[in-house]
Amino acid sequence: MTGHRENGAPVPAQVLDALRRIVGDGGWTSRPEDLEPHVTEWRGRLHGRTPLLVRPRNTAEVSEVLRTCHAAGVGVVPQGGNTGMCGGAVPDADGSQVLLNLGRMDAIESVDADNYSLVAEAGCILSRVQAAARESGRYFPLSLGGEDSCQIGGNVATNAGGINVLRYGMMRDLVFGLEVVLADGTVWDGLRVLRKDNAGYDLKQCFIGSEGTLGVITRVALKLFPDPGPLQTVMLAFPDATSAVSAYAWLRQQHPDRIQAFELIGATPMSFVLQHIDGVRSPFDRAHSWYVLADFAAPPATVEDSIAELLERGLVLDAVVAKSLTESAALWRLRHSISESERREGSGIKHDVSVPVSRLQQFLDRAEAELAAAVPDAEPVVFGHLGDGNLHYNVMLRTGVGQPGETVTRVIYDLVTELGGSISAEHGIGVFKKADLAARAAPATLRLMRSLKDALDPTGILNPGKVI
Repeated sequence: MTGHRENGAPVPAQVLDALRRIVGDGGWTSRPEDLEPHVTEWRGRLHGRTPLLVRPRNTAEVSEVLRTCHAAGVGVVPQGGNTGMCGGAVPDADGSQVLLNLGRMDAIESVDADNYSLVAEAGCILSRVQAAARESGRYFPLSLGGEDSCQIGGNVATNAGGINVLRYGMMRDLVFGLEVVLADGTVWDGLRVLRKDNAGYDLKQCFIGSEGTLGVITRVALKLFPDPGPLQTVMLAFPDATSAVSAYAWLRQQHPDRIQAFELIGATPMSFVLQHIDGVRSPFDRAHSWYVLADFAAPPATVEDSIAELLERGLVLDAVVAKSLTESAALWRLRHSISESERREGSGIKHDVSVPVSRLQQFLDRAEAELAAAVPDAEPVVFGHLGDGNLHYNVMLRTGVGQPGETVTRVIYDLVTELGGSISAEHGIGVFKKADLAARAAPATLRLMRSLKDALDPTGILNPGKVI
């Protein structure tokens, strides 16, 4: 029988000693200065405590760590690059949970160019996966702002999205198979590289997006794609979001399966970037209400012809086409710097929501009006992935968060729910959205989630207090 300790109970010394022995010298730390970046959410919104951080070298050590913690009822918080947006990789403040960091398991084990597949350990940094695919003449499409620090296991555990979802889908669509260590230390080997496999339930999908609450992902088998070649980057200016949606619909007809990214940026986040980020500049002579940054895997001439027609139709107010990789990188730096510029501007309330693309303008108009009535000093900071309906509808409150912040979130989530959307499009639930999920998800959905959690983690040691 396994035991379950009360929340807040100190981790027994014998358990800590056993964990140190499992990972060996160089595989653990309890020094406060070493722990600090691992127990703090990167924006400073959460600060936890842990008596020990372990960094196993392989799956066998992960298995032993979990087996030991399971027997003692000690909570374990799996952690990748700690770049998440919902506090899912940070331990509680009571110091009763052990941190399990996968950073030393960072090998790219194989690249099979003919099978368009790649196998890597969970701690491998995303940008290294991208580079390994390129070196083999292939392409791994997941791309996001933290790709130089986030780990591929964390990307899978959070079902990461990024800028290329339009063409390639989310992380759930990019995984062939997984190796996962369950709560009791059992190693589940689902590390397949097959495009067709109907032998029973697709168990890997249980762990993709589970945020470390059902098992610890240790190895991943990923889908690769043909190299799309040089991308054509353009930035477009629009009078309103409806024009941007109409432009996207028309461009999708003109360039089927060739739009890699179509990112919507509001005037406010653009102004924050220009104000707070060194070395950036606007590509336009004047400010506009809305912008779109897009990548096309299409010949330059056809892209330019399409943009010219949009200008003639009046859907687009102005356009800039990158003429080099340097110009493309400069335009994408504007998009990737939004989160950093927001942090420098001040405290804001983050909302990662999605609505049907056809209802995007309705959502924007109503959200602005309802927020203005409920919280007059609310300043929306809106950007996101227009083609898949995912908006980062963040709100700055100049007088602080507190009760007004709760009102802001209620207004936005009520509207998203009414329009048939989701309160979490790509960032997950973690700890920040746990109460909102409990309040808004259908009772049957919550029962199924709880049944799955109880079956795979009956003593509740995996990422306690997260998701459900």
